[in-house]
Amino acid sequence: MANETTEKPPLILENFLPYRLNKAAEAISQRFASLYREQYGLTRPEWRTLATLGQFGVLTATAIGAHSSMHKTKVSRAVFALEQRYWLRRKRDEADRRIENLELTPAGRKVYADLAKVAHAFEAELLSNLGPRGEKELKAGLAALEAYFR
Repeated sequence: MANETTEKPPLILENFLPYRLNKAAEAISQRFASLYREQYGLTRPEWRTLATLGQFGVLTATAIGAHSSMHKTKVSRAVFALEQRYWLRRKRDEADRRIENLELTPAGRKVYADLAKVAHAFEAELLSNLGPRGEKELKAGLAALEAYFR
């Protein structure tokens, strides 16, 4: 039988690092989502799809899902919605006709460029609250956690 004095105290969720990281990430994501939802009526999967294509150019839906950590059904719905708005187009791969390559249209690239500016300003505002030292420490801490889980 364990001695009551050596037992660990109960887990306090509000102090548990994974919970705190998730809570902070969700709050930040919701705040940013309000910006792209207000300006362009985008959902989170649509924004991630648009941003991923804006960053990389031509990709498959599978590659978008892998890069943005989205399930294939979310990517598929986002691709369909962006295509309906004429912000994205599909092209059959010449080497393998089973593959569809996706790319932004000129209108989609304009939206991406506009939202990239909004994203950079949003990030700058977040980081300004930390100060230069806090920003450096946060980035180092995140890099260490990302490396640990690779």
